[in-house]
Amino acid sequence: MRFLPVNSNSFLVELASLEQTLALHAALEAAPLSGVEETIPAARTLLIRFTPGETTASALAQIIGRLSLNSSRGPQGPEVIIPVRYRGEDLPEAAELLGLSVQQLIARHSDHEWQVAFTGFAPGFAYMVSDAGFNVPRRTTPRTRIPAGSVALAGEFSGIYPQASPGGWQLIGDTPLSMWDLGREPPALLTPGARVRFVDESRQGATITVAAEIAPPEPEASSAPQALEILASGLQALYQDEGRAGQARLGISPSGALDRGALRRANRLVGNPWGSAVIEITQGGLRARALSPQVVAVTGAPCPVEIRSADGQRFQAAVEQPLALEVGEEIRLGAPASGVRSYLALRGGFAVAPVLHSCAFDTLAQVGPPPLKPGDRLHHAGLPCQAVEQTETASVTLPIKGDVVTLDFIPGPRSDWFTARSQARLTDQLWQVTDQSNRIGLRLAGAQPLERSITQELPSEGVCSGAIQIPASGQPVLFLNDRPLTGGYPVIGAVADYHLDLAGQIPPGATIRFRAIAPFQEPEGNHD
Repeated sequence: MRFLPVNSNSFLVELASLEQTLALHAALEAAPLSGVEETIPAARTLLIRFTPGETTASALAQIIGRLSLNSSRGPQGPEVIIPVRYRGEDLPEAAELLGLSVQQLIARHSDHEWQVAFTGFAPGFAYMVSDAGFNVPRRTTPRTRIPAGSVALAGEFSGIYPQASPGGWQLIGDTPLSMWDLGREPPALLTPGARVRFVDESRQGATITVAAEIAPPEPEASSAPQALEILASGLQALYQDEGRAGQARLGISPSGALDRGALRRANRLVGNPWGSAVIEITQGGLRARALSPQVVAVTGAPCPVEIRSADGQRFQAAVEQPLALEVGEEIRLGAPASGVRSYLALRGGFAVAPVLHSCAFDTLAQVGPPPLKPGDRLHHAGLPCQAVEQTETASVTLPIKGDVVTLDFIPGPRSDWFTARSQARLTDQLWQVTDQSNRIGLRLAGAQPLERSITQELPSEGVCSGAIQIPASGQPVLFLNDRPLTGGYPVIGAVADYHLDLAGQIPPGATIRFRAIAPFQEPEGNHD
């Protein structure tokens, strides 16, 4: 058992086998430790997230290090039957890699019972294990799009893609069953512990009937008063709040506002309860008309704010201040002078239905209230509010294109997978934020890529917001709030929590300098 640093509120427990990982996870689920918020199991590791102030990584490591582990795979769940058409593009190649014929691979895959060990990568994506003896390498070059329902192999695992997405697993078939459905409880068909039987359509002599795709129900018309009408949504306008922490069992990351400080300031300026949903606007461009008298506030990336009255008069308004809108007046947000994301709060809150306990829209998982579009009418939630007071405009300094932004980070958990030269290169050279960046992460480009000293494939393990993951290209990806729950590339470090808001406001064309605030240091409590 080895303990590896992740950030100021998380660490990894590395174990010798999947069985030990699941046994430790089951033990911690049965007898939770004080201060532990969430545990995320993966192939050979357990990510422990805790509350600083209530406990420490070293204190938890000492307790966990004394636990006795057995080889149990954890509690047994319900049996799920998965019909499969074994016709995947990689079926012949996978069979050859295993030294089997195609029919032998199909028989072995469908004759053994599989169990869901953990979830991750995408909502509803389950990593399933069995005693079938599979060990299949991932594809050298991942596909850019794998259809939903694809049944695949990678390493010792079998999995089913719940939605169309990129991926590097070997495709052996497909199923018509939906792995993820928000109209179902729980939405994920396969959850940790579930026992799975794959049924070969051809061997059963039956035809798999694909159920007609059911369109999601139309949202019910709200009886709440109408507040705003969206006239233009700009590049992206999303409902966001503090996010949906604690949904790891379903394979969902927290999501939520990328600049939480700006989210909180916006609600405070209009007197809303803490954590109320706001609109996150990327690169300005939002236009909205007041359908009734309202008070709003704009925070985050400082952008020009123009108010247009119903008779055509215009005046400039300030950000970081409460603003009163009369019926028919328009509020228009221009492109921000610095930063990326601005936040619009409505006094009394927006009447929007939460999805899995949050109003945040997750761009990777496609979970949450849908992005706003022209013609949408937003309703007033009528939340209890505090009095607001006109104050001086807050001073917000955010980066612009060409700036060098310093981000503090904590080395680990896989710093030792990289050469000493690459570890030094991470902090010595600048990393440009590319146009491919989004809410999932900042894709960075440096003059010299990072090189690994350990080149073997890394089994998937839990990742956190701020993780600096290094894919095969050697060019880092800095994960933000819509990150996957687990990742299969080594993480060389994680940005300090206090710089995550800043990371979410760095525009393409700016550059990042990473600054280590501590040496790579494993929490005490390690033992064999």
